[in-house]
Amino acid sequence: MATHATAGITRRQRAQRLRGIYVILNDGPQTLELARAVVDAGVAILQYRAKHGVVAARVRALRELTRRSGALLVMNDDWRAAAEFDCDGVHLGPEDDGFENVASVRAALPEAVIGLSCGSLDEVRAAADAGVDYLGVGCVFATSSKHDAGEPIGIGRLGELVRASSLPVAAVGGISATTLPDVVRSGAAMAAVISSVSSALDPRRAAAELVDAWNR
Repeated sequence: MATHATAGITRRQRAQRLRGIYVILNDGPQTLELARAVVDAGVAILQYRAKHGVVAARVRALRELTRRSGALLVMNDDWRAAAEFDCDGVHLGPEDDGFENVASVRAALPEAVIGLSCGSLDEVRAAADAGVDYLGVGCVFATSSKHDAGEPIGIGRLGELVRASSLPVAAVGGISATTLPDVVRSGAAMAAVISSVSSALDPRRAAAELVDAWNR
C-alpha cells in the first residue's frame, strides 16, 4: 500500500536508497511544513534532529509522511527513539550512545540503516569495520547550522575520505546549490543540507533546485 511505502522493507533495501539530497530537519514548529515541502520537491531522505528532546507527535507525523512518499526517515542521535518510532535509520555522532558500540545498536535495529559521523581517515577506516551503512563526513564548508561542526575539511579532503571507504558518504556542512557540483564530483553518495532549505524564502523551490542539480 502507498501509505506504508517504507514499512517492512529490509536494511539492504533501505541502504540502496542512500543517494541524493539528504535534508536534516531541526525540531521546531515549522518542521512538518518544511518536511512536506522538501518531500514534494523530490527529497527522499529526511533526518529528524531534536537537540532538546524528541517530540513524539512530530516524529509520528514525519513517519506517516515519509511512508506515504516512500522517503527514508532517519533519527539523529537517539537509536532508542529510532526503534520506538520505527524509523528507517539512525545517525550517530562521537558523543552519542552507541557510537562506540554499534553492535548494540544493530541488535536493536536489525533492519535499519546506521550512519556514523566521521572527519578523519582513521575514523573512516574504523567505521568500515563497525557494520554501519553510511558515513556522514564534514563539515565540508563553513557552516553556522552546527556550533560544534569544527573546521571545514574542504572538497579535496572530502574526496580523499570518500575514496578511502566502500560505504556511501553523506557530505555535510555548508552545502548549497553553488557548492553542490563540487560535492557530486567528489564521489559522495549524498549531500546533507540544513539551512540551504530551512532558511530559504521558498523551501520547496530551494529543495527542488538541489534535487535537480544533483540529478544533472
